[in-house]
This record gives sequence, C-alpha cells and structure tokens, in this order.
Amino acid sequence: MSVDLNGFTVFAKVAELGGFTAAADALGLSKSMVSRQVSALEDQLGVRLLNRTTRRINLTEAGAVVFERAQRIVAEAQEAAEEATCVEGAVRGQLRINAPMSFGISQLGPVMPEFMERYPEINVDLVLNDRRVDLIEEGFDVSLRISALTDSSLIARQLAPVERYIVGAPDYFEKHGVPKRPADLVHHDFMLYTLLARPNQLEMTNAKGEKEQVELKGHFLCNNADAMVGMMLKGMGLVFSPDVLCHEHLKSGKLVRVLEDWSVPPLTLHAIYPHSRHLAAKVRAFVDFTVEKFGPGKAPWVG
Repeated sequence: MSVDLNGFTVFAKVAELGGFTAAADALGLSKSMVSRQVSALEDQLGVRLLNRTTRRINLTEAGAVVFERAQRIVAEAQEAAEEATCVEGAVRGQLRINAPMSFGISQLGPVMPEFMERYPEINVDLVLNDRRVDLIEEGFDVSLRISALTDSSLIARQLAPVERYIVGAPDYFEKHGVPKRPADLVHHDFMLYTLLARPNQLEMTNAKGEKEQVELKGHFLCNNADAMVGMMLKGMGLVFSPDVLCHEHLKSGKLVRVLEDWSVPPLTLHAIYPHSRHLAAKVRAFVDFTVEKFGPGKAPWVG
C-alpha cells in the first residue's frame, strides 16, 4: 500500500492538539486542507481515525493505534533532519529545557546568554518548575535535575554534587542557641520544603558512623526554596538547604552552617534527556555546555 506520509504528520498534529483549527495554525495550513489530509489518510487506510462532533474530536480505537505510530514517524523524520544538521556541523532549532526554579534563576539563567551567543540559531524555551516532569510526554529535549536516582528509561549525564546543610542566620542562633547534635534540632523552628518526599524527616551520620534521626518541626511550609532562604536571612528559622542555594550567603557570613561534623548523602545535578539512536546536535551542545559550567570541579557552589 502506498501511503502519503504527510497525512500521518497532519493527523498526528490534529490528535495531539485536539482539533483541526489548532493543527492548521500549528502547521501553517488552512483548516480545509488539514481536514482533507486526514480524510485522505482514512480512505487510504480504510478505517475511521476520528469521531467528529461539532464541539470536539475523539480518537477511535484504530485512531489511537495510528496516532502512536504517526508520532514515531514524525519523531523519526525530525531525528533524521537533526542528524543531517549535525553532519553539516550546524546547531539550530527549538530547544526545550526544564530546570528547578531556584537553580534556574540563580545558576542557569546567568550563563544562558553565553549559550545563546555561542549558538545563535538555537531558539530556547526554558521552563522552570520544581515538580518532576515527564520529558517525553511534555516535549522537553533535556532537563536539569538535582536528585539521588534517575529514571532508567532516560540518559543521565552526571554533573556536580549537591551537598545539603543545616543553616540559619546568626541572629537566629544568638536568640535560640546552636544545636550540638541532630537530636537538638527538635528544639528549633524549621522552614520545610514541601516538595521533598518527607520534608520533616532527617537522618544524619557523623565520621564515627553514628546515626541520628530527627523529626523536624516548623510553622512555615513552602514549595519554593528562594522564599525560605529570604525568610531565613531575616532570622525566621532554620532550613535544610542545598549548598547551591546558600553557598554565597555562607561565604558572606549572612548565614551560618551548624552540625558540620554531621552529614547526609549528597545529591547530584544531572543533565537528563531521552534515549535516541542519534543525539540531536542542539541537545549535545547544551549538555556539553552544562558540563563546562556545572561539571565536576567547575560548579560555583562546590569547594
């Protein structure tokens, strides 16, 4: 059977965006042309792919199967184009990046102008949030994550370690005293980061191998680390903070680290991207750039 591959591309966009008008706008075609392409594909395959009503469209059972295959066809075509681009040595195209909010603002944002200047033919769509995204489902090319473990279905390039400390403002410790061991933390007020799996649970180990587990207490819960650091600088409480966010304040003396003889396992900053037979030039360029800026021994918060 001879099939027009353009029909698969158009159908995939209709199914993805949920309508002919949206697909037409995205593809730069007329709505009537989009409709004709889908109808022609249905005729060629001999099945109905979409149930159409005046308000919405829905995939038929056959349509769902074809949509999955059509997405692969489109992805393969894009990959082929990017591979050809790579052969020519050019780095161009749309690059969708995801990164944690606070890290994106304090670390990634300041170096992005250099990346953009180095690769002027790349258009960057940078999305900052603190939730774990599905790269494939949400259409991201690469994500920067601070984590202990990575999804085995993705490729993870290890960058810099991220240590975590108990920190607070000097004024806070003058008023409430300095904890000598983790068990003392039950007497202190914490600001808790709610996106952790167990924000109020902490286990620390010292050089002798002794472990202490403590339940942290606090009157302020927040899903953004920058907000907590801002309050901490005013002496409002303690924070179990990654060094990437507090290292400058520790250097200046605005914040103080306590329990330096106790630690928790470090996390790691990773550059994560989906498996692909041929890594797109734009993704390779960005991953190499993150290694240059945040690789082992290069990250500004390390050392």
